[in-house]
Order: sequence, then C-alpha cells, then structure tokens
Amino acid sequence: MKSGLFTVKTSKTMELIDITHLAAKEIKGTGVGSGICFLFNPHTTAGLTINEGADPDVRTDIIAGLRQMVPLNYAFKHMEGNSLAHIMASLMGSSLTLALQYFCEFDGPRTRKVHYHIIGDR
Repeated sequence: MKSGLFTVKTSKTMELIDITHLAAKEIKGTGVGSGICFLFNPHTTAGLTINEGADPDVRTDIIAGLRQMVPLNYAFKHMEGNSLAHIMASLMGSSLTLALQYFCEFDGPRTRKVHYHIIGDR
C-alpha cells in the first residue's frame, strides 16, 4: 500500500477541477497493475465527485444546480460566512474510490490537499 497526498490549487470561489491526471500520476508511480485508489479530501468546504469530462458545460451546470439547491441569500449563522460552501461540500462528499474525479471548490481560491491510498498487486 502506498499513501500520500497531492495539492489542488483553485482560482475561483466555486469551480470543478478535473484531478484525474493527478491521481493517475500517483497510481502510475506505484507500479500497481490492479487494485484500488481511495481519495480523501480533508477540507470541509470542498468535495470530490465523479462525472464526465467531455463537455465542460457539465461543470458549470453542476455548480448552477447546487446554487439553486442551497439558498444564496439565507441568513446562515456560521461566523466565517461560508456555510454555503460547507453545505455544498457535504452534498458532494469527501472521498472517492473510482477512476474519474473532479475536485469541487466551494470556498476558493485556495490550495487544497487530497490524500490517497493505493492498494493493489504489481
């Protein structure tokens, strides 16, 4: 088993970033031929999700859909003022075990960490 982390730098308040190449680089470096890669995002205002990468409008639509689900003008009580980001991250989830990944930023821009664990056979 190999564990580590890689960083994801965001540039907008809300964006979906394809991190497939970052995970693939870590997997390739292990020499594992078959197995699983578990990804975990420890940040409570960002998430991970799986989706297609063919149409960039999907990313825009996901953020627009989340904005419709979570009221932007609600009087949240959290002192930091980023309750919207916490709710969206909770909806997306914080871990994945599948091949195609998007990193979901809801409180950026920031530099985030993604932990990985690779288990498999060479």
